[in-house]
Amino acid sequence: MTQFLPINKEDMSERGWDRLDFVLVSGDAYVDHPSFGAAVIGRVLENRGYKVGIIAQPSWQSAKDFKSLGKPRLGFLVTAGNIDSMVNHYTVAKKKRKDDLYSPGGKGGYRPDRASIVYSQRIKEAYGSVPIILGGIEASLRRFAHYDYWSDKVRRSVLLDAKADLLVYGMAERQIIEIAEALESGIPIEEITFIKGTVYKTKDKDRPYQPQFLPSYDEILESKKTYAQSFMVQYNNMDAITGKPLVEPYRDFYVVQNPPHQPLQQSELDQIYSLRYMRTYHPSYEKDGGIPAIKEVKYSLISNRGCFGSCNFCALNFHQGRVVQSRSHQSILAEAEQMVWEPDFKGYIHDVGGPTANFRHRACKKQEKHGVCADKQCLFPEPCKQLKVDHRDYLNLLRKLRELPNVKKVFVRSGLRYDYLMHDQNDEFFNELCEHHISGQLKVAPEHISPAVLEKMGKPQKHVYERFVKKYHQVNEKLGLKQFLVPYLMSSHPGSTLNDAIELAEYLRDLGYMPEQVQDFYPTPGTLSTCMYYTELDPRTMERVYVPKSPHEKAMQRALIQYRKPQNYNLVHEALTKAGRTDLIGFSKKCLIRPRKDAGPQKPGKYGKPGKPDNRKSRHNKPKNKRKNRNKR
Repeated sequence: MTQFLPINKEDMSERGWDRLDFVLVSGDAYVDHPSFGAAVIGRVLENRGYKVGIIAQPSWQSAKDFKSLGKPRLGFLVTAGNIDSMVNHYTVAKKKRKDDLYSPGGKGGYRPDRASIVYSQRIKEAYGSVPIILGGIEASLRRFAHYDYWSDKVRRSVLLDAKADLLVYGMAERQIIEIAEALESGIPIEEITFIKGTVYKTKDKDRPYQPQFLPSYDEILESKKTYAQSFMVQYNNMDAITGKPLVEPYRDFYVVQNPPHQPLQQSELDQIYSLRYMRTYHPSYEKDGGIPAIKEVKYSLISNRGCFGSCNFCALNFHQGRVVQSRSHQSILAEAEQMVWEPDFKGYIHDVGGPTANFRHRACKKQEKHGVCADKQCLFPEPCKQLKVDHRDYLNLLRKLRELPNVKKVFVRSGLRYDYLMHDQNDEFFNELCEHHISGQLKVAPEHISPAVLEKMGKPQKHVYERFVKKYHQVNEKLGLKQFLVPYLMSSHPGSTLNDAIELAEYLRDLGYMPEQVQDFYPTPGTLSTCMYYTELDPRTMERVYVPKSPHEKAMQRALIQYRKPQNYNLVHEALTKAGRTDLIGFSKKCLIRPRKDAGPQKPGKYGKPGKPDNRKSRHNKPKNKRKNRNKR
């Protein structure tokens, strides 16, 4: 019979266990679903015969909760959760969030800042020398020295600050089994230095085989240029075939990253998703209102991993990598067939996707033998000639899901790469996407329209998006459907000046569209854009980059994108004045805002005579239902 993994001694007794092999400590509440990393790792180990228990969101003020399952035989596994704990806690303005979708009732305060470090310290207090292995997104992206936005300084590898023994980066299913088998065989944790996809510390610089040495921690503290150079070496060594061991020297230790593990084969991925998940949160949370994060994923299907889109502000290259791995149709259909008979299933599969929904295979055949290219991207600035553009497999999968009993609709809500879609000469997928798989609005991410900003983002140029918009409306018109586009936009990305933000505002004015939500650039560890933010250099070229850093300028750039909001008037007026664009203050329909009431007579704007502002509706506008459209990025 399928059960939740043990969370207390009573659960262990019911299974007849007096001691666990591993205790998994997580910053998230315990949700036994394949969208939650702790559940996946726990079930993978369980499937290999290991006894695993979970301590979810322990009280970190003392070591008491960390002793609740006893001392494990092989070690503690520590993760901050599905989201970096600092991102989970703070907005880009560094204001404390009140909510946490991964906690009971959606309330904040159930985990500490820098959870990986705090949990490891408490475990050391509780049990001294027990092996501690870090994993999850927080550890993965902080495995080397990294710029920390919240403290505005470069911090050491989290492996050192946590005083842990080993760090696993990436998705980790293979690594965790190899680590478990090594510990089971009696190898001391300090001798487990040979597993791909792991990071360890050593005092012996000759331990790694044929490594590439990075600049030391002291050197990157002294020079932002050196930091950028070090980052680029790391960025170019994230492929399992071409990646080399990397060594970052500290005064007392060397932090060594083994090359990434090979991507999972389809059969391996299928097996992981076939394990005995309960597919919901632990019943102990029911009294507190449950765990809100399950709502979006409970009736969604993960079809792939990895992304060759390589947006510069995304950390996927450092975590899942650029090689796309996909589950078989049989695996996905088997999960769906189980899902559609659940009592509260209403007939709607909310999503079928992954990091990028319409990537179902490697970018090209070359990657299978030679790995990903270190010196160029698959889609940027133009699609590589070797890129395989084909949506047939994904379309066939969606068709099969549509035919399942009890299924009314199958939606695609994961990110779609519209540029990849536009390069497909076969319109079959585009047509069926619009006809069957959009719930009234499609979310896409042009992010910006300024050529200079898009280049720093690693995103396609504006004309590609405009071609997509035109085709999207043509297809919907042909189908007799009134469906909308919701473009995600980002303000204050490195490279974005006030003039670039004004250019975007003018573009939105001409569309007659104002976004309800705008994402300020958030400098999180592990992204090329964060490297630009900190160093004010493009690590690809070492050229200077303008970076909007002051909170006030960031607020002005954000306000320009939402220039119609009355509360943004003063910021928009200030930005236009500062940029020398007072021609956009007036009564012409080309103006963004009107003059201040106390400003006296105004000269006509350069675009023509005074007139009423352009309030025409656009088919880009989404329905004015605020409750249904409060979607976070």
